[in-house]
Amino acid sequence: MFRNILCPIDFDPVSLGVLNAALELAREHHGKVHLLYVVPMPLESFGEPVPLEPFNPPEHEALKRLEELAASRIKDRAAYDVMVASGDPATEILRAADNPEIDVVIMATHGRKGLRRLVLGSVAERIVRESSRPVLTIRAA
Repeated sequence: MFRNILCPIDFDPVSLGVLNAALELAREHHGKVHLLYVVPMPLESFGEPVPLEPFNPPEHEALKRLEELAASRIKDRAAYDVMVASGDPATEILRAADNPEIDVVIMATHGRKGLRRLVLGSVAERIVRESSRPVLTIRAA
């Protein structure tokens, strides 16, 4: 049922904890974990991303870091691949989740409330609301 698991990672302890849940589900279903990191980019007034470092793409460094994370934490526990995108995190996660291969999204939620949520927004909330795939959110302890 859930053989292809999209697991957005932002390298904080909460998202790294979610990785363990994704790996467990992948092992149970003989599946694959698709790790995704989105390099956040501010938007111009026209809604297009603005590259922050045109000569040293942040995607390259993010991909290297994600590959190292996967090699050290996943190893042979489950099949996996790594992906890096740039732009608005929620938009890019939704785009990746629309891949017909993806069965479920497992991601962290920080559980922000009040003004912090209003100012920072909630990527997880938008994914839950707009994803065409089932979404499992795991809240910070």
